[in-house]
Amino acid sequence: MKRFFALLSAVLLAALYAGRPVQPALQAAALQEPKYVALTFDDGPRRDTTSALLDGLLERGAHATFFVIGQQIPGNEDLLLRMAEEGHQIGNHTYSHVSLQGTAEFTAIEEIHKTEVLLEELLGPGDYWLRPPYGLVDSRTSALVSTPMVYWSLDPEDWKKLDAGQVARQILQNVKSGDIVLLHDFYPTSVEAALQVIDALQGEGYVFLTVRELMEQFGTQPQAGALYASATQERSW
Repeated sequence: MKRFFALLSAVLLAALYAGRPVQPALQAAALQEPKYVALTFDDGPRRDTTSALLDGLLERGAHATFFVIGQQIPGNEDLLLRMAEEGHQIGNHTYSHVSLQGTAEFTAIEEIHKTEVLLEELLGPGDYWLRPPYGLVDSRTSALVSTPMVYWSLDPEDWKKLDAGQVARQILQNVKSGDIVLLHDFYPTSVEAALQVIDALQGEGYVFLTVRELMEQFGTQPQAGALYASATQERSW
């Protein structure tokens, strides 16, 4: 990533010497120390809103992480294929969005496994990280999980506000490098807010990564069964 910014700076300097115009957002990004954040989206995919979000992410060159519900996959397979092709991370949000805290062992295993099977059948074998619904999981269940788990460090409560401006402001006023931001691609207002945030923060030198990329950038070695709230911080239960 540092190499990318060095190359970007060189390209901008060359453009300036050649007398070509430079986009202000690119110029600002090249002159600032890069900061990194992961936008994460739960409860999809949903045909209209997830499609619009993917279009916006592609246009802006931003990566994100999608924690999908197994029941939402049938009929939306093309959206998941597109996510993978465009460099986004795809994770497991259980099959029917059931809480994994205090849940019977058989139920927890079934909920995780059913979605994992669907993802592997569609995308191939992989490491599909888990986001427990509602962020709830206990130590007994976490011992059954074979991948890292992802919580969040910034929650604008987009599902409650349903107001793009309010959600965007909440993120912009509180975000810092290394954050994992919780959003839901199920709501049009959340998609709009996410794109507003990207537009604002890219001009401040932020780079939007998947959760996996974010951890790599900060040198974190994610462990199976651990619950991560940010790039460097684990969350206990």
